[in-house]
Amino acid sequence: MANFTKATSIKDWLNQRLAIEKVEKVMMSEYWIPKNINFLWAMGMVLVMTFVLLLVSGIFLLMYYQPNVATAFDSVNYTIMREVDFGWLWRHVHGVAASVVFLIIYIHMFTGIYYGSYKKGREMIWISGMLLFVTFSAEAFSGYMLPWGQMSYWAGMVITNLFSGGSLHADFLVEWIRGDYVPAQAFLTRFFMLHVLLLPLAIMGLIGLHFAALRIPHVNNQDGDEIDFDVESKKYLAGDKAGSKVIRFANDFMSKDMMVVGVYLVFFFYLVFYNYGFAMDPVNFDPADGLKTPAHIYPEWYFLWSYEILRPFSVDVGLIAFGFAQVIFIGLPFLDRSPNTVPASRRGLFKYWFWAMLVDMIVLTAMGKLPPEGIFSTIGFVAAIAFILLWIALPIITKFEKKI
Repeated sequence: MANFTKATSIKDWLNQRLAIEKVEKVMMSEYWIPKNINFLWAMGMVLVMTFVLLLVSGIFLLMYYQPNVATAFDSVNYTIMREVDFGWLWRHVHGVAASVVFLIIYIHMFTGIYYGSYKKGREMIWISGMLLFVTFSAEAFSGYMLPWGQMSYWAGMVITNLFSGGSLHADFLVEWIRGDYVPAQAFLTRFFMLHVLLLPLAIMGLIGLHFAALRIPHVNNQDGDEIDFDVESKKYLAGDKAGSKVIRFANDFMSKDMMVVGVYLVFFFYLVFYNYGFAMDPVNFDPADGLKTPAHIYPEWYFLWSYEILRPFSVDVGLIAFGFAQVIFIGLPFLDRSPNTVPASRRGLFKYWFWAMLVDMIVLTAMGKLPPEGIFSTIGFVAAIAFILLWIALPIITKFEKKI
């Protein structure tokens, strides 16, 4: 049995039972961060802050939302927006956060690609991060269904139809997901449960895994330097803070994180109060009507790049390309065969691959919002082919990359 002594304080009593001092050292005061990193490394904390805003605002919205096809639309657009004090504020916060969180995710993701933060030893950091991206995407899609407007209904119809598998005609699977032949009460109830319970729990678990994965190989740095964290941390603890290449996570690095978070919150609440409209699709302010198809059905901006990969091809080829786009980023640590963990600017052909991928995804996003006709259809097709070819080329161009 463990040896317990008479506690001298509440903290000591808790420490003997929960080892809070040891946990604090592992997670905070003796978790070491390289000095040579920039503000882009604060995006993780910005994401956590945005998730908290989503969680808190979602709880307030949940108090008045009614998950019923007859009342859901009015509960959002009338009760919350007009009858509940500051209900409009919580809806704007939730809507803007749901959109901005993907902008931060994409910045965080491409920062990791640029600086090689997925390389040998850090694979689980990348994989857990990409699983978070997938789960956030599912959370965003399920939340988009809840206002039960026109775009909610028809986006749900289109996306669930993908599960029929094209020529496989797996209509039974689509009906099983919907709980009916078309999106109706069972569909709304299921997606409500996913949005408010199952997916948030999965996100919190994956956030824990992502932070845990960071603890062993430590955070990468912007110069690609190999740092002996044991040696450098001893220098820091011995008083040579200037000579050490690392700083404490708390409160040294956290203070820098909080400065970036503060700037971000100014930008965020500016959007909430003055430019919230970008997060509210005008078509979704019409009640869901299964007999009236919108002229142009499209997802939210953060799904447009993968949607555009689906559109230019025949049904079966499009589904294969779409599935490829959803999973290929997870395989990045194994497709990049280079031994170098340095910024892309120092990596020969990979430098061009990175910028080509970034530009291609921006083009796909822009084309995904436009009707698939004329020159837009051609540009979308070329961009979709380029996306696939870039991933096929990645292991080839990195295999022959010289070690730096």
